[in-house]
Amino acid sequence: MALDVGAREAGSSAKLPLGALAAFATVVLIGCLTETLPAGVLLSMSSDLRVSESQAGQLVSVYAISTAATSVPLTALTRRLPRRALLLGLILGFAVVNGVTAISPWYPLTLVARVLAGAVSGVMWAMIAGYAMRIVPAERAGRALAIAMVGTPIGFAVGVPAGTMLGELVGWRYAFGAMAAITAALVWWVLWKVPPLPGQPGQRRSGTREVLTSRGFPAVLATTFVLVLGHNILYTYIGPVLADSGQVGLLGAVLLAFGIASVLGIWIVGAAIDSHLRLLVLAATLLITVAVALIGSAASMPVVLFAAVALWGLAFGGAPTMFPSAAARVAGRDGDVAQSLTITVWNVAIAGGAYLGGAALDAADSAAPLPWITTALAALAAAIAAAAHRHGFQR
Repeated sequence: MALDVGAREAGSSAKLPLGALAAFATVVLIGCLTETLPAGVLLSMSSDLRVSESQAGQLVSVYAISTAATSVPLTALTRRLPRRALLLGLILGFAVVNGVTAISPWYPLTLVARVLAGAVSGVMWAMIAGYAMRIVPAERAGRALAIAMVGTPIGFAVGVPAGTMLGELVGWRYAFGAMAAITAALVWWVLWKVPPLPGQPGQRRSGTREVLTSRGFPAVLATTFVLVLGHNILYTYIGPVLADSGQVGLLGAVLLAFGIASVLGIWIVGAAIDSHLRLLVLAATLLITVAVALIGSAASMPVVLFAAVALWGLAFGGAPTMFPSAAARVAGRDGDVAQSLTITVWNVAIAGGAYLGGAALDAADSAAPLPWITTALAALAAAIAAAAHRHGFQR
């Protein structure tokens, strides 16, 4: 992937442009919080908006569906726009939709705001990875991406519980209002620290079909889909799994352990991804296989449970970095299209995991099969990645 002027300038220094990468990480954190906060304040939102809890839950679902549906077409439409101008537009978009959510007195208006938030998120996820990798030398692109994506595990480990607590203390509207204010302040940070880069010229662009059929890319997408699908089958229904094992009282601590381990996982990935991407993907898929099998067989033992959950978080924490990095390596100059496809597959897997996990839970009238379904899918992801040693996850 050819480096732009901004990347060459960044490469003249021995240090990574941490100010710019931290700004990216904060944008990613806002994206995570925007997506997941309604789940943490669901009861108060449903009461205030005078809708059922299931209707309030749709505020999370429509966000993911909108992200999956709009990421590819909107990314294609915005590929020629200057990168910093597009990023500033997305940041302001997050500020507006969260501000509208904070003051909306009507459920339909809130629902529309969530749909628009999902569309903003779809473009953000697709472009932020490529932007981070373009402002550094090619040999440090993976590390830059890891720093930019660290907002994801931090959001789940710290941001979501903090947002939920704020919503409980002062009201869910203030939680969304705080996000809108923080997001608006990001504009100045981006103008100060993030270098401007051009969009992709029309003559250099490949279509979605060309990227989708490029050698190795289907293997990257398949591995991403299978692993994220399995992860979300178990993660979405970890509460029922713990309840079946008599450990439901440990749910909060288990999720915290997962989040902290995820942050450590992305740090490890960031240190090694530029030279050992294939090894990291294989290690992550295999470790997740082992970890969730331990949850399935010994969740009733707290020591084993916490060790397995920590291993699971450690292995999965780097996934939001590893798979976009693999997609970008395969796609080269068409990295933004590759990221939009990866994000679409990721969100479809999230929705699919919730649906399939719920179906399995209802069919078995028990959560016992869920860890074993995840174990099988993680093992399949490892097999796909191992087979893609020539293209996709090269040696």
